Amino acid sequence: MKKIHLLILQAFIRPFMVCFCIVMFVLLMLFLFKYIDDLIGKGFEWYVLMELIGYQCAVQLSMALPLSMLLSSIMTFGNLGESYELVAIKAAGYSLRKAMTPLIFLVTLFAAGSFLFSDYILPVVNLKMGSLLWDVRNKKADFLIKPGIFNSSIPGYSIRAKNKSENGTVLYNLMIYDHRAGNAANNVLLAKEGFMQNSADNNYMILRLKDGIRYEESRTKNAKRYDPRQQFTRFRFKETETKFDMEAFQMKRTDESLFKTHHSMLNLKQLKLYTDSNRLQLDSISKGVFTEAKNYVTYLSPYYHDQKEKPLAVKKFTNFLTDVVPADQRRSVIGNALGQLQQMNNVFEMKEAEYKIFVEKDIRYHIEFHRKFTLAVSCLLLFAIGAPLGAIIRKGGLGLPVVVAIIFFLIYHIISTMAEKAAKDGSLDPILGMWMAIIVLSPLAMFLTYKSATDSSLFDIEQYKLQVERAWKWVTGRFKKKLQH
Repeated sequence: MKKIHLLILQAFIRPFMVCFCIVMFVLLMLFLFKYIDDLIGKGFEWYVLMELIGYQCAVQLSMALPLSMLLSSIMTFGNLGESYELVAIKAAGYSLRKAMTPLIFLVTLFAAGSFLFSDYILPVVNLKMGSLLWDVRNKKADFLIKPGIFNSSIPGYSIRAKNKSENGTVLYNLMIYDHRAGNAANNVLLAKEGFMQNSADNNYMILRLKDGIRYEESRTKNAKRYDPRQQFTRFRFKETETKFDMEAFQMKRTDESLFKTHHSMLNLKQLKLYTDSNRLQLDSISKGVFTEAKNYVTYLSPYYHDQKEKPLAVKKFTNFLTDVVPADQRRSVIGNALGQLQQMNNVFEMKEAEYKIFVEKDIRYHIEFHRKFTLAVSCLLLFAIGAPLGAIIRKGGLGLPVVVAIIFFLIYHIISTMAEKAAKDGSLDPILGMWMAIIVLSPLAMFLTYKSATDSSLFDIEQYKLQVERAWKWVTGRFKKKLQH
């Protein structure tokens, strides 16, 4: 490999790694800010959070890789253009296309790897991520006592402490209501002090109480009157222990097989299989609706007949109601027709909801199928935009290249998001919706490549000023000639 190729590869790989890490960090922070309320105060182990972050990094690869490709390519060729290294390369007899050949090959490898990743690895990551995030969001917050406020998060108990220590393990002036039997006043416990600690297996919370009184009342369930046979017990204690079941606060892992049929957790082969099965369901519903609706339609056309029966001879008519139906039977014919229409409408309404479910599934399967390919093609497209754009603007660093990269990526992201949403709503074909951004921006990539190959000063303000001055002189000259004539 020639030194020019090594120079361009080294100039590209370093900015790419830096940009990829920065973009991934920003996207990860956005994810944490979005789910911050579901993560704080639930007592997760560090490895659970690291597992969630790792899965999220893999999920965000579909957005981080194209953006990093665009930004790093603009920075690379902007730096080469700013330091006049592109001029030296062209002076040595190498065109920009020939100098970019190994870099194009490297980007193609990235695109192929992203396709394999989206087909084989990303469905598994989505499955792990979806099930873990579901369990994390459904886990109850840790048991926390606030001074002077009743806490009813433990099933069957209401606990209030007037004060607590700085570390939160010692509670003062406790009041505990035990209403597991359905009556909130049948068991009350008062204590001056209580020390909280967890059991060895963390399944129970043990509360050691000191200097307290326990009140117990045995009342018949749903009794409205006082019964003299009921017993009221009060006893004092110097120290006792109460155990609370903390099973409701444990994070329970959901069976991953419940999420396997989701469209984002399927590879290409599975998507084809589920699409075919879904199409069979749609065909079955359509045939069922046609068969039921057919019973409410009377065919009087001479061209329609069942295979088992001969066609009936029907006279030609211009208006069936006036030419064929007698005047005294027209009202009943119209009433029968309206009744048949109502019956057909009922058939359609009964099957409409079920049919829509399968149609939405079909759209989602097609969108996810094409998403596997758009990730790889978007890497190539944004590189084809960024590389010639950097050679044209000839500015390196993190200033202008970052601004330009963000603008073009926002254009790409907005187009793809709006088109995908339209495809999900059914107003746009899924194929067109997933490829819309690539179709719109491909001519721009070809235009920028042509301009960079011809050394065009596309962003040179002075050139535009000269063009405007020439146009103004031409317009004023034509205007003066007309006035002279």
